[in-house]
Amino acid sequence: MADPRAESEPLLSRARGDGGRDCRAGSASCRPGAASWRDLCFDQAAVFIEDAIQYRSINHRMDVRSMWLYRLYYSNACQWILSFTIFLILFLAFIESPSSLTSTADVRYRSAPWDPPCGLTEGVEVLCLLVFVADVSVKSYLVGWAQFRTNPWLLAYLVVLVVSLTDWIVSLSLLCQERLRVRRLLRPFFLMQNSSMMKKTLKCIRSSLPEMASVLLLLALHLCVFTMSGMLLFIGEKQGDGQDRERLIYFRNLPEALTSLLVLLTTANNPDVMIPAYSKNRAYAIFFIVFTLIGSLFLMNLLTAIIYNQFRGYLMVSRAAVPAAPGGAAPGGQAGHDQQGGPAKSFQTSLFRRRLGARAAYEVLSSVTAEGEAHPREVGVRPRDFLQVLQRVQLDGSHTQAVMEKVRSYGGDLLSAGEFQKLFNEFDKRVIKEPPPRPEYPSPFLRRAQIAFSHRYFDYLGNFIALGNLVSISVFLVIDADVLPEDRDDFVLGILNCAFILYYVLELLLKVFALGLPGYLAHSSNVFDGLLTAVLLVLEISTLAVYRFPHPGWKPETLGLLSLWDMARLVNSLIVVRFLRIIPSLKLMAVVASTILDLIRNMRAFGGILVVVYYVFAILGISLFRGVIVAPGNGSLSPDNSSAPCGSFEQLEYWPNNFDDFAAALITLWNVMVVNNWQVFLDAYRRYSGPWSKIYFVLWWLVSSVVWVNLFLALILENFLHKWDRRSHLQSLAGDPDSTYQTSAELLFREVLEEPTEDELMEKLSHHPHLRLCRLRLRAEAPGRCRSEPLTTASFSPWLPVGCLSFVWRLGRAALFVSWLRQDSGFSESWKRGLLRDSQD
Repeated sequence: MADPRAESEPLLSRARGDGGRDCRAGSASCRPGAASWRDLCFDQAAVFIEDAIQYRSINHRMDVRSMWLYRLYYSNACQWILSFTIFLILFLAFIESPSSLTSTADVRYRSAPWDPPCGLTEGVEVLCLLVFVADVSVKSYLVGWAQFRTNPWLLAYLVVLVVSLTDWIVSLSLLCQERLRVRRLLRPFFLMQNSSMMKKTLKCIRSSLPEMASVLLLLALHLCVFTMSGMLLFIGEKQGDGQDRERLIYFRNLPEALTSLLVLLTTANNPDVMIPAYSKNRAYAIFFIVFTLIGSLFLMNLLTAIIYNQFRGYLMVSRAAVPAAPGGAAPGGQAGHDQQGGPAKSFQTSLFRRRLGARAAYEVLSSVTAEGEAHPREVGVRPRDFLQVLQRVQLDGSHTQAVMEKVRSYGGDLLSAGEFQKLFNEFDKRVIKEPPPRPEYPSPFLRRAQIAFSHRYFDYLGNFIALGNLVSISVFLVIDADVLPEDRDDFVLGILNCAFILYYVLELLLKVFALGLPGYLAHSSNVFDGLLTAVLLVLEISTLAVYRFPHPGWKPETLGLLSLWDMARLVNSLIVVRFLRIIPSLKLMAVVASTILDLIRNMRAFGGILVVVYYVFAILGISLFRGVIVAPGNGSLSPDNSSAPCGSFEQLEYWPNNFDDFAAALITLWNVMVVNNWQVFLDAYRRYSGPWSKIYFVLWWLVSSVVWVNLFLALILENFLHKWDRRSHLQSLAGDPDSTYQTSAELLFREVLEEPTEDELMEKLSHHPHLRLCRLRLRAEAPGRCRSEPLTTASFSPWLPVGCLSFVWRLGRAALFVSWLRQDSGFSESWKRGLLRDSQD
């Protein structure tokens, strides 16, 4: 391991081998190599800039070897490998037993699924686990032991890997015949730990649980009161009256009554639940109306309001100040997370990381500026130094060029801290590439034609023609809806399609003539139109080659699943996408559309949480309900459709909704989350597996429909209302409409974020666990003197997590021998005991 002081030696007040005497800031005599020191400073500044651009924490090792490993870890190749590994280990659930590789999930028609042999998916899984072992080892090394032991996510990462590898060994020892695999429930953890936004979302959900629990308690009390009232109210005086039917169907006992009113809370069984009693007397409707008003319209909406209040400003404001470490010690914080009070705020936390990384890079480069000067006259960063550092930053070329132009505009003056921070606003802008120059034609006629065919009115004409194409297809679909395929006459529609496709080809050629091929391909809408036109042209030529030119009585035959003619009509309907190009010209619609796009980008963390919840509940559902739904005729509990009650699971033919494989489980959970007819699922699984199954479905309803859906609605409201109220600021944020920059979502919300103060940034930098910036102490010390203490860091081996996992492999050897000996009975008992003894040793 490298000397801890060597990690930040260029920025320390003491140089190695200097006997401990104080050095003047930037004195070349205090450093064994000015050129290597300068190069290391540039590398450190480049890493800080990359952290700022990507909103990453700067609390990691900063020596040469660690920075090389750090940049390698966050390279595109390594991150793609890690992302693919996470996808692969999650995708294994579709392949491993019970396999989802069947054409249908219906238990009546499903063939025997293909189950992979033991060891196939397990081999892929162990490769994924080894990648995760390498991942946690690298992370643990980079943050250091002090950060590792206080980071619950890294500790949990290590525990999950140990449990997963242990369960993998047990699975092999049992020849893959175990019913429950614990490691399958733990797989979503790998997705969560790789996303900082998902971690913050979980933190916010956890902080909102007390308020949500209070409303859920009121909801439970509401259900209990009305359940008791209903059981007392609906007591039939004689058999066959409305009250008796209400009691027998919905209020037969306490669990049935509670289930009926719980379903009514979601309005899934309304008005069915009240019809028997309402048919007897009108007054009975008051009971159900009052229950619905209080429960569905008041308490459920109150829950949404509470969740909205808790998450209000989650993406934007309410950042708590970074607390100072007690006693001046470095704050023990999570690696990759700033320590903040209250719920973590996404954009605010990102802004603080951006400012902190930029300030750290500024401090490093300003120390280079002061090199060789005992008493620096002014503090700042030389533009040429920043340009050299920028060449080392892993960044796309368009942003690099834009920032370089901005830096050159300052000339040779030193960049102040404020000016240095403003440079990072350029990274929040999406560069709009200049379109290629249009071709120049000598003829005046061709120049006028070029102007006409490149005008926006020509695009409007294309949209109008596409609308006519869409209308013609819709009209003929309506006309032919009740006509048998062999009786249809497709002559008129065939002629119309030929005409429309010819226009699309002509439009493509004219735009290429007006804009040139590079200019035509520079617009994504033109690329889409061109590909669509090419596909339509190929299909139309194929249709004419096979079925000849349209004529009266023309009936293209269906060959396979779809004929060429049906394929052409299907692709033709995609022309409706052309109308999306009119959105930017309508201001209000542009605000709505941009809000939707921003939501898609910013709600990925909440989509990830939903994936995690679906995955865990699907695995639990497979373990609990696999094989309980049996096809009619194969079990005594499965009546056929003729004898099944109306509205039951069997009569509605809900047979594909089962938990026999992972894909079927996901669809079943989706259908329950929508809560339409979910009482059918509750009744069917109660009959097939027992009344305890209701606990599983009610818990899923609470997590998915009550918590997650309300959370999603609250965040949509927050984003949409904020952007809608500030739509007048779009132009001022974007700047000159002719500018080559387009404002991103981060800049849209930047004006409402709280900028971190200078003291907060410097206090955080002064407690960096692996770096001591000498200039931070100069404000309190005499100029040119810096008496910072030597940096001390507990040594930490990158192989410590691997060592913690090594005992699992020792157990694995013994388990593999046990599995082998269970299959082969030809060996003598003494030979078996010898093998086992060797493996245990």
